[in-house]
Amino acid sequence: MAYDWISFTTDYGLGDGFPAACEGVIARIAPAARVIHVTHLVPPQDIRRGAAVLAQTVPHLPPAVHLAVVDPGVGTTRRPIAVATEAGMLVGPDNGLLIPAANALGISAAYELTEYRLNPVSATFHGRDIFAPAAAHLAAGLSPQRLGPEIDIGTLVRLPEPETVATPGRLATEVLSSDTFGNLQLAATAIDLAACGAKARTRVHAQVGDRSVEAVVGQTFADAEPSGAVLLVDSAGHLALAINGGSAADELRAGAGSPAIVLIGR
Repeated sequence: MAYDWISFTTDYGLGDGFPAACEGVIARIAPAARVIHVTHLVPPQDIRRGAAVLAQTVPHLPPAVHLAVVDPGVGTTRRPIAVATEAGMLVGPDNGLLIPAANALGISAAYELTEYRLNPVSATFHGRDIFAPAAAHLAAGLSPQRLGPEIDIGTLVRLPEPETVATPGRLATEVLSSDTFGNLQLAATAIDLAACGAKARTRVHAQVGDRSVEAVVGQTFADAEPSGAVLLVDSAGHLALAINGGSAADELRAGAGSPAIVLIGR
């Protein structure tokens, strides 16, 4: 089937022409396809952050080909892949970037990208030479089976799952990501928070890495005093630690992978 939309997610930044080169390849192959730029500001080489952004965004997009490139292993033996789901295709490197989004959409098959490449292929710009052409051809109606051999879904690279342990009065988890506003998204969810016994307006002590902050459990940022900390459920269903009018990431000097412990009623 053909797709009207291609979403595009990378760590390319906005200071170079890399996104434009990829979009130019798409326009040459599938001129009718419209591109949704999710972001090109994933922190460089931060696969986990790219995977989180992609997984939390694609369920709200129209059926599409989702092109994503955060690829520190470009030019190595890591596979270029296309993943078929119930609600679209995902194209990018086999390094864990695509799998959370594919699972969110209902993964059904995967293919290694061996055909429909530009010639020659740069060893350092697979986004332009391998991934963008594949995404464009899929949008134009190419069957994914023609991109290359089918591969076992079980062999796809998956990122390590963060561990969360919730016990009465204590929640141990880790930071998944930090957004533009400095809000720290945690791996834990509202279910985990409830298992700890926390309720609205409960005071908590949050230790993130080697720094800590006193916070209140709330529903929105304004539930904390100005410059105060709040622990809330974000739009993706995860717990997030935020500063009302400030940046939790800056105050706690934390980011993806930082351990986090929340003590209830401190």
